[in-house]
Amino acid sequence: MLSLERLRVLHAISAHGSVTGAAEALHVTTSAISQQMAKLEREVGQRLLERNGRGVRLTGAAELLVAHAGRMLSLAERAEADLEAHRGAVVGRLTLAAFATAARGLVPPALGELRRDHPRLRVELEEAEPHETVPRVARGDLDMAIVQDWSGHPLPLPGDLNRVVLLDDVADVALPEGHPLAAGDAVGLAELAGEPWITWSRGWICTAWLLSTLRSCGAEPDIAHIAAEHHTQLALVAAGLGVAVVPRLGRDPVPGGVRFVEVRPSPVRHVYAVWRADADRRPSIRAVIRVLRRHALSGPPEPTASAARAG
Repeated sequence: MLSLERLRVLHAISAHGSVTGAAEALHVTTSAISQQMAKLEREVGQRLLERNGRGVRLTGAAELLVAHAGRMLSLAERAEADLEAHRGAVVGRLTLAAFATAARGLVPPALGELRRDHPRLRVELEEAEPHETVPRVARGDLDMAIVQDWSGHPLPLPGDLNRVVLLDDVADVALPEGHPLAAGDAVGLAELAGEPWITWSRGWICTAWLLSTLRSCGAEPDIAHIAAEHHTQLALVAAGLGVAVVPRLGRDPVPGGVRFVEVRPSPVRHVYAVWRADADRRPSIRAVIRVLRRHALSGPPEPTASAARAG
């Protein structure tokens, strides 16, 4: 009888491309991975890993076994979800990842409510970007992720993931307080196309959206500064070093010297939760979704004259 846990190890090596990657994903040592693989090779009577430079590669027998392992692990997850649903209790451990502003502006009050209402449920939060978290949810390294995409730039999702929309988050343009357009109520991005821009890291979906949107206005974007964190972007804006598009979710506190102006048409990013379809019946998954949706309903605050102008 094949050991499901050893098949999980082999599947992790295939998914992560190395023994080290599998060990990190499964939170064990590389020695433990090697021991489990040696036992699995004895069970099947065939070699499963071969040396490949400093790493390893899967043999043909291992590739065949990995295909079966994926289906077996999926069935095991469904069985666990059914048992958890049958018991009906919101208990156990759930790993959740969220991009930075959702981790700051949406998740903390939701986790506080879950801790009060379901003290036997342990939700562990990790801050990470969607391009990192979606593959990890699909592999089973995470139970759930809060991700984002922008209008016209959907985030590709594997077919075995479920999703639910949490909120649509409007973005405004952040201008230095002395900027000629800072006194207006609204501005078009075309009016700002030639400005020096402060944007997110290269390769992020929000950066791709900004670049394509500005190019559609007929100007090649002048990217003056790159900063992953909105608070860093706002500090650069306050110093008069450029302008930035900043969504409303989780952007407080705002430094002095920054003026938010609405953009017409309004840029919107869509915030949603994703999880594996095989885990859909888990009471813990459903409880987390319910609480996240309830807290998302209030949404980010609308900008007011006092809130828009800091300092």
